[in-house]
Amino acid sequence: MRALAFLALAAALVAAAGLWLTRSQAFAASEWDLTGDPAAGERIFHLAGCAGCHSAEGAEGDERLVLEGGRRLVSPFGTFVVPNISSDPNVGIGGWTDAELASAIMLGTGRDGAHLYPSFPYAAYGLAERQDIADLIAYLRILPPSDTSSEPHELPFPFNIRAGLGLWKALSVPDHLSETGPAQGRYLVEALSHCAECHTPRNPIGGLDRTSWMAGAPNPSGDGRIPGITPAQLGWSEADVAYYLETGLTPEFDSAGGHMAEVVLSLSKVPEEDRAAIAAYVKALPPVE
Repeated sequence: MRALAFLALAAALVAAAGLWLTRSQAFAASEWDLTGDPAAGERIFHLAGCAGCHSAEGAEGDERLVLEGGRRLVSPFGTFVVPNISSDPNVGIGGWTDAELASAIMLGTGRDGAHLYPSFPYAAYGLAERQDIADLIAYLRILPPSDTSSEPHELPFPFNIRAGLGLWKALSVPDHLSETGPAQGRYLVEALSHCAECHTPRNPIGGLDRTSWMAGAPNPSGDGRIPGITPAQLGWSEADVAYYLETGLTPEFDSAGGHMAEVVLSLSKVPEEDRAAIAAYVKALPPVE
């Protein structure tokens, strides 16, 4: 009996230590004293593709700036429902402090201290420059409010237990950019536009498989496959890639569909040099069969 009690105590201590080591992290107000520029934040907003997930399904034009959420993201782990991040003070982010928003965007920690699910790409945004995120926050604050309440995610056990996300973060969240391609394109692709979140396959726990970087992946919804964009799969020129990101038109006169159409809507609004930098990065990717 003493041996069993000792083993139970040891197991409890190990579990407690694991939870402590993988606890959520957040910025204190004193750590986040940056002043954001909403004019600069508009560019970050479009590079990050915020409207592509947080606007209502089918929103067009200025409706895409009303970030009421509600889109349903089907995955092998369950269905994630995109939250309202409009400036509404009650059901949106209007009542959040800048430090709380920065913690969510860069560290994947909610206002209540809980881990956020990586359906929100904080693993990429955490690599961004803090000033860019401060500018993004300033821009989000001037967008229209929506009083549409956020809906809960629909996740089966054990994926509905957020405590395990601390371990996921420890195993899956990178702490630096790769060494691929030109520095500006690398920053835009890997930190802000988070292209790998769709174009790279995932390992059994849902982290990115970096041995097959940008080589294509199964669609999380189970419908078809997201194409690879390394030179092994994509023979377009830099100019072709940049033109596609601006217009959605391929060299074969096809057009972007699915979520990529949302990406094009956002990237068509950024400066030409940003699309050129992304295209240069894509062409510099190592080919992955």
